[in-house]
Amino acid sequence: MPPDKYKQLAKKYYVDDITSALIPGGRLSNILKQLKDGKLLSDYTIQYLRSKGLLALSQYAQKKNLLAEFLKSAKVEQAKRRLKTQAKTKEKTAKKLQEQDRLVKRKAAQEQAAAKKRAFDNNPKNIARKKQDKLRRKYDLSFFIQRADFLNLMKILHKVDNGIRLSGDDIIWLSTKEDGEYYTVELKEGYHKNEAEFYVSEFKKRKNPWAAVNASSHYRKCNDAEAADLLLQTINIDKFKNAKLKSALCTTHGGAKRDLEQWKQALALGEQAHLLTPQDFRPCTLLGALNMEIGRYDLGQYWYKKAIARGYSERAMDDDLRSIFMRAEKKNKEKLKNYLLNIDSFRYRWVNKYKN
Repeated sequence: MPPDKYKQLAKKYYVDDITSALIPGGRLSNILKQLKDGKLLSDYTIQYLRSKGLLALSQYAQKKNLLAEFLKSAKVEQAKRRLKTQAKTKEKTAKKLQEQDRLVKRKAAQEQAAAKKRAFDNNPKNIARKKQDKLRRKYDLSFFIQRADFLNLMKILHKVDNGIRLSGDDIIWLSTKEDGEYYTVELKEGYHKNEAEFYVSEFKKRKNPWAAVNASSHYRKCNDAEAADLLLQTINIDKFKNAKLKSALCTTHGGAKRDLEQWKQALALGEQAHLLTPQDFRPCTLLGALNMEIGRYDLGQYWYKKAIARGYSERAMDDDLRSIFMRAEKKNKEKLKNYLLNIDSFRYRWVNKYKN
């Protein structure tokens, strides 16, 4: 049957508003064809028509209604369906318009927020504040800063971050303000790095070996013993006659080797420094610390006693021992703990605070 015939048949039965009545092979178009051909519909088909709300058609198919009655009822049913469809279409259209309106408003809000953020980010005051916050985080100073201290502290941070050396007054200020709270580990490392680089520059320009000694000391304090070691390897101490200078070079190089855990070389440099300046406590403290770290405690104490006899303080020695104890591995920490308590259980009672 041609497609237009399906449409004509659907119009005849007032179901041309239903898609399956208009297409060949559609469930309803097949039913209409059966009616046209005068065939009886199965109970299952009648039930289908009822389920779709086609009551007039189902009764007509069962010959319960005359054609005139059917046409009147079917026309009413179709009008109701169309009204319902129109209502659904209006509802869908309204929802679609609401969704479009919501999307437009959301986009406008996003654009407004983005514009507000750009304005905020481009504000010179906010740019400066953002840089300040980044700088403070870098040097672990995100905590509350006293208003009266803020400007001076930021000047110091900018100096350190730009590789500018701090003055003596800057160091005193950092060390005393708020009990030294502003002088964080990160800030100290930044300060010592700048100092190291300054003295390296001085050493290269003026060939002054004392500048290398100072550079090495600062490199070690910013945890860059490797840089100190590489620098000192370039210096041949045999060409110098000054025993104090040669001793200082050996001592600081030995300290760098100690930081790198190159124990044998560190010990040799410490012993060489002591031979050069027997009355200087510095080589003795190096040898004391080295021997304590490698477990030769009696020898370590021997060298520390020599250092004290030459001007080193007992308090400084105890600080060394505390630092060595804190860095020791678990098995060595227990041995050192017992050793120190046997020497003086009251003086070294602090070791009991640390449990394995």
